[in-house]
Amino acid sequence: MTGVITKFLNELIIYDYILFASLFLLFILFVTLGILLRNRVVVALFFILFAFFGLIVGSTYGYSKMHEYIFKNQTSIISQKKLNFTQAIVLYGAVKNISDRDFSSCQITATVYKNTGKKIKDYILRLKPLNKMSIIEDSIVKDEKREFKMIIEPFTYGGDYNITLGAKCR
Repeated sequence: MTGVITKFLNELIIYDYILFASLFLLFILFVTLGILLRNRVVVALFFILFAFFGLIVGSTYGYSKMHEYIFKNQTSIISQKKLNFTQAIVLYGAVKNISDRDFSSCQITATVYKNTGKKIKDYILRLKPLNKMSIIEDSIVKDEKREFKMIIEPFTYGGDYNITLGAKCR
């Protein structure tokens, strides 16, 4: 648990500190307003609850949306082939840096899930993938498109399947 927290803190950038500091200042402001308006119980309670809600939701949503914007990338599947002689899928794909920053690393994840052709069932099956595999590509500069090869194994499913590709870059 401490390793996860340490890794998260080590990967923070200056914009994360600005986001968290501004949310903390807003939290202090709304709690102070709630304390000053303690004679009006409903208004004071609203400000205090809004302060906690803003601190929790704002930091989570703001962090994810900010990183989605700052580290914008585009992934595509070039080709895929299920191997007959072994229980694996070979996936050729590409990741493109479409942000204004250079990436030090990208964790590219391929997720394989069942496909039934029914919208609702396919949505539910996406929540429990058949297989998930990740690789890391290092130093992708601005506007660079990097191709990669990924082997997804073990893969024993014989029916119809779909593969989605995503990347989290830093």
